[in-house]
Amino acid sequence: MAKSLSQDAISTILANPSPDSSSDIPEIIVQVLDLKLTGNRYTFNASDGKMKLRAIFPSNMSSEIITGSVQNKGLVRILDYTLNDIPNKSEKYLIVTKCEVVSPALETEIKAEVETEEHDTVLKKPKLENEARYEAKADVSSIILKPKQEIVSKSAAQIVHEQRTNMAPSSRMAMTRRVHPLVSLNPYQGNWMIKVRLTSKGNMRTYKNARGEGCVFNVELTDEDGTQIQATMFNEAARKFYEKFQLGKVYYISRGTLKVANKQFKTVQNDYEMTLNENSVVEEASNEETFIPETKFNFVPIDQLGPYVNGRELVDIIGVVQSVNPVSNIKRKIDNENIPKRDLIVADETKKTVVVSLWNELANNIGQELFDNADKSPIVAIKSLKVSDFQGVSLSTLGKSSVMINPDIPEAKKLRSWYDSEGKGSSMASIGLGLSPSSKTGARSMYTDRVSLTHITSNPSLGDEKPAFFSIKAFVSLIRPEQAMWYRACKTCNKKVTEAVGSGYWCEGCQKNDEECNLRYIMVSKISDTRGEAWVSAFNEQAEKIVGCSADELDKLKSEQGDIDGYQKKLKEATWVPHLFKVSVTQNEYNNEKRQRITVRAVAPINFAEESRFLLEEIKKMRNPQ
Repeated sequence: MAKSLSQDAISTILANPSPDSSSDIPEIIVQVLDLKLTGNRYTFNASDGKMKLRAIFPSNMSSEIITGSVQNKGLVRILDYTLNDIPNKSEKYLIVTKCEVVSPALETEIKAEVETEEHDTVLKKPKLENEARYEAKADVSSIILKPKQEIVSKSAAQIVHEQRTNMAPSSRMAMTRRVHPLVSLNPYQGNWMIKVRLTSKGNMRTYKNARGEGCVFNVELTDEDGTQIQATMFNEAARKFYEKFQLGKVYYISRGTLKVANKQFKTVQNDYEMTLNENSVVEEASNEETFIPETKFNFVPIDQLGPYVNGRELVDIIGVVQSVNPVSNIKRKIDNENIPKRDLIVADETKKTVVVSLWNELANNIGQELFDNADKSPIVAIKSLKVSDFQGVSLSTLGKSSVMINPDIPEAKKLRSWYDSEGKGSSMASIGLGLSPSSKTGARSMYTDRVSLTHITSNPSLGDEKPAFFSIKAFVSLIRPEQAMWYRACKTCNKKVTEAVGSGYWCEGCQKNDEECNLRYIMVSKISDTRGEAWVSAFNEQAEKIVGCSADELDKLKSEQGDIDGYQKKLKEATWVPHLFKVSVTQNEYNNEKRQRITVRAVAPINFAEESRFLLEEIKKMRNPQ
């Protein structure tokens, strides 16, 4: 029968918890039972009809589960796996790193027949001649194969021993330890080794906190399958590995630790992040065949870039180049160095365009190639772009960004077909229009996604996965005068400064001492509309529009003139004034409890003519619902 389970598959897995290679794994077909989503991955019970084992699918299998290729009660063939211990328990956990679908969902769970003593008695009848001949052959073959297997195994061991004596350390590591794919790693795993290429390397940074001073740097690692992970090194480990890690080289790495990635700071698509300490092992794979990681994209359509504005999450896009500007030089404030920059406009099937700024080498190399071929409307796929609110919505490359021109991927072929048949003659509009200020007042940005405050406060799950953006018409109903409304900021980078020994202010970001600093708002206020109220945070530019003066001016009013009444009067004048707000909603964790955080992203006074047009449109929609 084609749709059958491998006999004693679970016992085979338990007997060989970490196979040296996928070629050493016999055919293992199991049934998927109790398939469910746990966190960001799908877990299930692997069954061979007799035994069950708790198991987990890799994250890259999620799409196949969602589309229905892998189903509950279906059969899968396990091609590669790792068996891990569950902490504080005697159980094992099967990490499936590679598998293929054998059968969709069956009607029932497959269970092996359990033979009782009574059945045994019945079965002890004279066997048919064919059956007896078949069993005899099976017995003979098993007897013949055993010594042959022992001889081959012994010979292979001798060969490996001889080869290892002449190998480089990295090659010996590859022979003696199994290389794990990044997708199989998790915090509960014991010993592991990975083979990865260094695709991004950060600068060495220093820090100072209550525990003292130290240094840190990050790298991004990519394996042969294109899976990425971020690794961090502190102090001794940072000094040990900073020079060793060279961009583009391939390394064997072991003896690191993993933990759940902080969504707020992660820069790659991985549920976990790695920490390497001074005892970790890093060996360059120099005397063997290396690999080029497959670039994996997670494209965001241009018309859906709005929620990523000014966020930490980076995006990938694919589009048709509409125009390319000549290269220009921008003077950096910190050191007055000229940085090359080149802007290009790209469009996609949403008929929206966006400005992409290429910086540094990308502006000169890839940028020049695009400039020379702009009339041919090439397709570009760009990975790891920062989304900002400049010109409404715009994109910028970072040091880790990569650009591919006319890539050989399905998305590029589909986009080219659309553009040649339809897109070339279509009217395109900038994504920035209607999403952010088109004038100094910013009024036009406030008429998209208009909601009431109760829509936000009554939905505690808003902003759980990524920031949610809304427009609100509301009054500032309370500004607490006793709160710490500002902080001392560096005049160059706006980061927080501390009082230096002697005089002046020390900036950790710029690593310099300044005699003066600025005050910048970090203000909490209550806003109210016709249906409810909520506490919101506002930073410097937005708080200045609410209060009507800078933090330095308000501090002078409060401290130097000693006019407390004047200070409180200024705050009172800022209340019960109607504003249009653009806010973001995120989830913060405090004392193991999730709380909503509403942040003001833009503030504008009400333009009554625009507001009237908006209300008329809303009335029209109510009268003529579609």
